[in-house]
Amino acid sequence: MQKKYFIRCAAAFILLAVLLLIFFVWSVGAGSVSVPPREIVAILLKRVGDGTAGRIIWDIRLPRILAAVLLGGALAVSGYLLQTFFHNPIAGPFVLGISSGAKLTVALTMIALLERGIAISSAAMMLAAFFGSMIAIGFVLLAANQLGNMSMLVVCGVMIGYICSAVTDFAVTFADDSNIVNLHNWSLGSFSGMNWTHIQMMAAVIFVTMAIVILLSKPIGAYQLGEAYAANMGVNVRLFRAMLLVLSGVLSACVTAFAGPVSFVGIAVPHLARALFHTSRPLALIPACFLGGSVFCLACDLIARTLFAPTELSIGSVTAVFGAPVVICMMVKKRKLG
Repeated sequence: MQKKYFIRCAAAFILLAVLLLIFFVWSVGAGSVSVPPREIVAILLKRVGDGTAGRIIWDIRLPRILAAVLLGGALAVSGYLLQTFFHNPIAGPFVLGISSGAKLTVALTMIALLERGIAISSAAMMLAAFFGSMIAIGFVLLAANQLGNMSMLVVCGVMIGYICSAVTDFAVTFADDSNIVNLHNWSLGSFSGMNWTHIQMMAAVIFVTMAIVILLSKPIGAYQLGEAYAANMGVNVRLFRAMLLVLSGVLSACVTAFAGPVSFVGIAVPHLARALFHTSRPLALIPACFLGGSVFCLACDLIARTLFAPTELSIGSVTAVFGAPVVICMMVKKRKLG
């Protein structure tokens, strides 16, 4: 059984890696200026960036592709941590209103600073998004303590998301015209406009957070078997639960700060990873969710910018089209099994 498990995991990781490579090469070459694979290899290996194709790849497409890979993986792991915390298969940053809370604080920060002629930095956006996500998580925890019903918890999360979105729209209505343009483009959700400074910052935050999450894989496995079992295994349950929320908040805040709200990735990808790997072991599922989220978001971003080119779709719309059916199928299947 152990040998079959390792073979299946290895095959699943190879499949995800191959898909990621295919979508990576496809994304680098596809666009208004098509670049053949041979020229892509020459540009990437020789770092040729003087020509038009080289500048397009190095300055526009590669930062966008790497952002989709990093932020997609972060969002999937954030959803996995929330599902572990609440023991709820449809918990996720978007459904529980956490992304909307981050969106609200980032929008208010942008309006406040831009009206004073102050350019907002990436670090400030991340801090604002983290603050908003923590506020939303606080309201969700209050609802969880009062209700105790996971179905009602999700409803409360959706309501919190609607309230945050309504306040955001209200703030945008009274913002200056120049601010509205910036907020509108960001609030739709997109991986466009990335640069190498953004990539360095998000990579540093995500890799450090992911290292901590992987180190917590053993306590996560114990917690999945129940809080009493985790406590008997020596896990400080209160501290552990707080760490799950903070780590999830950091990952979702990073995504919202750089790409805006992206829906359903945090719910759908963990379920797809469990179905593909046929395991619930955190040490396998954490990297599987990250790699799966990267593949999912990279594929969705490719569709968003090429399907109706030169018109670009918002990334949240595309992820919802492909992620929502996964959630519906999961709920139907769980109901039948129940």
